[in-house]
Amino acid sequence: MKKYILLLISIVLLGACELDMQPESDLTYNGFWDTEEAARAAHVGIYASYRGYANTLWQMGELRADVWGGNTIESPSGIDLIENNISTSIVHFNNWANFYGLLHYINDFIKNAPGVAFADEADKNHMLGQVYGLRAQIYYTMLKAWGDVPISTEPLLEIDLEALKKGRAPKAEVMLQVKNDLAKSLEYFGNDNSMWLGKNTYWSKAATLALKGDVYLWSGKVLGGGSADFTEAKSALNQIAGFNLVDYASLWGQDNENNEEFIFAFDYQQDQAGNFYASFTGRAVDLAGLFDDSGNSVGDLVVNGASRFGPSDKLLLALDDPKDARRNTFIRLYDDGAEHFPYVAGDERYKGAVLNKFLGIVGDDGLRKNYNNVPLYRYADVLLLLAEAKNNLNEDPSAEINAVRERAYGADFATYTYSNGTQEENTQAILNERLKEFVGEGKRWWDLVRAGDGIVFDEVATLDAAEAYKIYYSISQGMLANDSELTQTEGYQ
Repeated sequence: MKKYILLLISIVLLGACELDMQPESDLTYNGFWDTEEAARAAHVGIYASYRGYANTLWQMGELRADVWGGNTIESPSGIDLIENNISTSIVHFNNWANFYGLLHYINDFIKNAPGVAFADEADKNHMLGQVYGLRAQIYYTMLKAWGDVPISTEPLLEIDLEALKKGRAPKAEVMLQVKNDLAKSLEYFGNDNSMWLGKNTYWSKAATLALKGDVYLWSGKVLGGGSADFTEAKSALNQIAGFNLVDYASLWGQDNENNEEFIFAFDYQQDQAGNFYASFTGRAVDLAGLFDDSGNSVGDLVVNGASRFGPSDKLLLALDDPKDARRNTFIRLYDDGAEHFPYVAGDERYKGAVLNKFLGIVGDDGLRKNYNNVPLYRYADVLLLLAEAKNNLNEDPSAEINAVRERAYGADFATYTYSNGTQEENTQAILNERLKEFVGEGKRWWDLVRAGDGIVFDEVATLDAAEAYKIYYSISQGMLANDSELTQTEGYQ
């Protein structure tokens, strides 16, 4: 571990380069990769770094959709993304969201770990399966965000600014890189379906299979791969075993983090890092004098965060069925102590909402703690992705839709049973289920784009089909100035 810390300290960012890659320390080639201990330390370091991107992944996957933009008690955050204000002067996630810094460490591990002798080679293979899966996930995110992006699969060996300049690879090449990494991940995992250290906070074969299903659905729909890709997605998702839907009471909260539904989750620990959901709560002074929609005072609700993101009217209306357990995703706040059901859009007495889903525990010091682990993939996602794959193949997706609905509606499920419809009806049913199921998990924007057929323009009021180029982010003038190999994202003037 000391060697790894020294390696991290010895690395400095090259500010002049737009691939936010970092030069390797001499330690890499003077002994760092000589021992299993060092490889394990590097492996742990990758996860610590990856966790730092969780907020970026959420913003990219949700803010641009139809989920947020409602009332907040304090000044709202993320407005430009919520309103899809994107241009050459309004640039989001500059410098490729700094993903290449993380990719440097991943590439370093992929290059050097195979040559390290392990007491148990199965451990090394599992670790390599994990890291190839992580690289696939990062490049997949970049593909979805920017379309064409530079591909870098080697660690930086020396400080050479010219060598760092790279043009943007076409989307098809980026997708091929993602698929190749998925294949390598599965090759290294082999028949090993175990969770590293028994924890869902490390990547696993199941995580790679979930990602593969996701990737091949995108490839089939957005990039035109069609039935062959949908069939590959279905096959991958059908291979995931050992996970189940659990009751909502056993799904959320720190005490439930080892549930049977989470496939991969970002790990948050006291004295290490907390999640970002405090901004979906509020301050105690703001909740004083407010009430929930049953007329109960929320003045005693312990909050010490901020009210920066408010659910949209559309989302609150979708979650307004009292028989749906997901209605408790939010605590709706009113100022008059009266009962407010059903939810009425535009009600002046409605002031905002607290995201209840990731509300942390109250510590011994009386403060709310934000250490809940946050899933990237869970089994409900697998089921609804599988429903999507089946629907795209003109198969019946109702079994998977109903599995998720049955968990949500419990004893009342019989009246909510879904029957196979047209392909368009099934698509809408899947999207509606995912909207309610994955609030705050960074899914909705990607879901709408992946659905194809212009659905994203129908559902997102702040985006018009005439601006379809805005599906992908612009890059900054500074990036273009610093790297002559780069070009602006197509459509931006």
